Amino acid sequence: MSFVLWPLLKTFSLQELLHHPWRTVAALVAVMLGVALAFSVHLINASALDEFSQALRSVGGQADLELRSRSVSASLDEAVLQTLRQNPAVATASPVLELSTYALPALPLVKPADPSKPTQRVLLRVLGVDALQVATLAPDLMPMPTGDADRMALFAPDTVFLNAAARQALGDGSVQLQQGLQLKRAAVEGSVRAPGNPLAVMDIGAAQDFFGKRGQLTRVDIRLQPGSDREAVARILEGTPGWNAEWKLSQPGDAAERIGNLSRAYRVNLTVLALIALFTGGFLVFSVLALSVTRRAQQFALLGVLGLTGSQRLHLVLLEAGLLGLLGSALGIALGTGLAALALTLLGGDLGGGYFAGAAPPLQWSTLAALVFAALGVATALVGAWWPARLAQALPPAQTLKGLGALQDHRHTAWMGPALLLAGGLLAMTPPLWGMPLGAYLSVALLLVGGIACLPWLVGQVLDRVAPLLAHRLLPLLAVERARRVRQSAAVAVSGVVASLSLAVALTVMVSSFRHSVTTWLDTVLPASLYVRSAGSGNANELAYFDPAFVQAAARVGGVQRLSAQRTLQLTLDAAKPGVALMVRSLQDAQGRTAGLPLVGDAVAVPAGRIGIYVSEAVVDLYGARVGQNFAPLQQVFAAGSTNTAGAPMFFVAGIWRDYARQFGTIAMDSADYARLSDDRRVNDLAFWLQPGTDAEAVEQALRTLADQLAGTPDGQAGQLLEFGSATQIRATTLKIFDRSFAVTYWLQAVAVGIGLFGIAASFSAQVLARRKEFGLLAHLGLTRSQILRVVAAEGAAWTSLGAIAGVALGLAVAVVLVHVVNPQSFHWSMELSLPWLRLLGLAAAVVAAGTVTAWLAGQAAAGHDAVMAVKEDW
Repeated sequence: MSFVLWPLLKTFSLQELLHHPWRTVAALVAVMLGVALAFSVHLINASALDEFSQALRSVGGQADLELRSRSVSASLDEAVLQTLRQNPAVATASPVLELSTYALPALPLVKPADPSKPTQRVLLRVLGVDALQVATLAPDLMPMPTGDADRMALFAPDTVFLNAAARQALGDGSVQLQQGLQLKRAAVEGSVRAPGNPLAVMDIGAAQDFFGKRGQLTRVDIRLQPGSDREAVARILEGTPGWNAEWKLSQPGDAAERIGNLSRAYRVNLTVLALIALFTGGFLVFSVLALSVTRRAQQFALLGVLGLTGSQRLHLVLLEAGLLGLLGSALGIALGTGLAALALTLLGGDLGGGYFAGAAPPLQWSTLAALVFAALGVATALVGAWWPARLAQALPPAQTLKGLGALQDHRHTAWMGPALLLAGGLLAMTPPLWGMPLGAYLSVALLLVGGIACLPWLVGQVLDRVAPLLAHRLLPLLAVERARRVRQSAAVAVSGVVASLSLAVALTVMVSSFRHSVTTWLDTVLPASLYVRSAGSGNANELAYFDPAFVQAAARVGGVQRLSAQRTLQLTLDAAKPGVALMVRSLQDAQGRTAGLPLVGDAVAVPAGRIGIYVSEAVVDLYGARVGQNFAPLQQVFAAGSTNTAGAPMFFVAGIWRDYARQFGTIAMDSADYARLSDDRRVNDLAFWLQPGTDAEAVEQALRTLADQLAGTPDGQAGQLLEFGSATQIRATTLKIFDRSFAVTYWLQAVAVGIGLFGIAASFSAQVLARRKEFGLLAHLGLTRSQILRVVAAEGAAWTSLGAIAGVALGLAVAVVLVHVVNPQSFHWSMELSLPWLRLLGLAAAVVAAGTVTAWLAGQAAAGHDAVMAVKEDW
């Protein structure tokens, strides 16, 4: 008999989905939005990373090996070319000088009307290349002169060739390139095909003369003879007599890998946030199908009597879930593709993280990724349907037909919720895997599932204590008693909203904690009244700087009480890891205490003969730095200034500090120590403490005038290269950037809450409409329609209140994991937990209000004349 019935039952399942469109649409929308958000985030990240990688490959060319310097100056001597070319395995050794600076169009110099507004500069990457060799290694960097340009323009001094992005920003005429506080004019004689952000190419000899880098190289691109073993040649080169220990060989692809690693944590966390909607959708599918199975219990029982086995009943429910998941995933893939295309067009490839700023890549659609996310959507629907399907499988047909069966969970599963909570707590203490907090992600999932599994117990415990208090109030007692007696159904109804509310609470607490910590951090690192910087980007610090003469003269400007100078450089301590920042500044105040660094813990005294450094938390995580120990990775980047008999400086970690500005680490060194180790006396940032009553704008104008005098530009052009900001302005700008960075988080959080509220509306509507006989009986017993609606609204308020309590409690537990585990393991930043109680209470109140109103509206449709007639129905 079951063999005959089974083909017809597939149609039965499809009709069930079609006959209850609100429940079906609720689950469908949940799966669709979850898949769409996750897939769109993946497409945006993949497209941005692919575009960036292509730009790196275009600039890096097709070299087999790349030679760079380990020293703090990051420059090679041209003599290295002779060493390389003497090796018979080296076919080509192409020198490259790589710099970043600011550029402006070389328009007629007109003094700006508002001197307080700095000149808009374009961050430009400049590559000096060997024009005779670059075509074989990096064809996209080959200069292409314009039609009227001289054939020898490739080698002409003061001549640049711009890529498309640079031409769009600067035009095709002459440009001015910044060096220090001066602008030097260069003629644009053609273009290069290299994609990506603004780029200029020059002949390497012309670039060395133009920027005062004669004899210096940034890297050498090496092409080996055909058939040569790259690793073997590298070992031979490193063993060549005269090989300098400061030189290091690496593969050109390492740069692309580093940027991928640099943005990986942000991309993974953003994808996980997008999957929150899908996770919530799984609970919504669970809620919808559990109510559907409960409502159709007698139908399933009749099918069982007719010969349908328990396994087939299970498959029937899973079939319904599979149809929901498949259709929702298909719609989600289409919607996600559209969202990604729109975001790339309007916002570019950067979603607030700052890793791909300025890039507007084309959409890179992936069939494999689409199939993976579609399968994830279907799997989510099936997982959400598993428990209802098991209930349909286990129901006793005969007892259920008599009204004696109950689709309630068994007592022996009561241990599951606490066990999952315990497992989630243990997983939160696991270390990261492959640089990602995978254990913490799983911990969050288990905490949520375990907490929701404990809902029936919570409902029973609370309502068992509330019921006696309402013994003499008929309508509230009816509402509470029914919720207490069908606690499993109550838990099912609110499971989706508990999941979404708990995640919303967790994300709200995490963002609030991060913002509070950043605000406190800014109060520590911005003690001065006025700040001036030479470069808005750390990449331009090499050429956009203040020389010692300007710093000394700035200290004597009227109204300046004192100033502090800072130099920032980028160092590569490990070729497999992103670079770290070296921050050079005065670290001692007048009393000899560590100043200006938000220390984590206490600093220790520096032993004699060693150089004290302070490392950020990221350096501790990524490089194993420890307070009170030497830090060997920094020794190899300093070739001079020995402070001990071993001939190399020894760096001692005197303290750890919190740095929210740089994710992959900062090393702070005192300027006096750096001066002994380096001939570099340039600085990039100045902090001014002003005398009481001094007008900050007057000091700004005096510093601009000083810059013009020292640069010999009375037209005001050098002064316009300075960027000023007060502590208040910098603080406001930083928090604005912070809020923009988390804008995507807010949207994903809102979608998850919306799905949860939509789910509770669908669940309550389904339950209330299925209770028409009950409402009819209450009407026969004398209750008015208004009283029935009050009972229904009270039930909705009771259920959602309990759901809100559980959601807030679970959310706080998840927030602890996010703040103290996920964030430090992902971004290497610690923070203090901050609870925005007003916002959390607002979220909980919104959930309770939505549940109450939904139940009341659904009750209006079910408590009318049809409810009275439904008492006569005999299914």
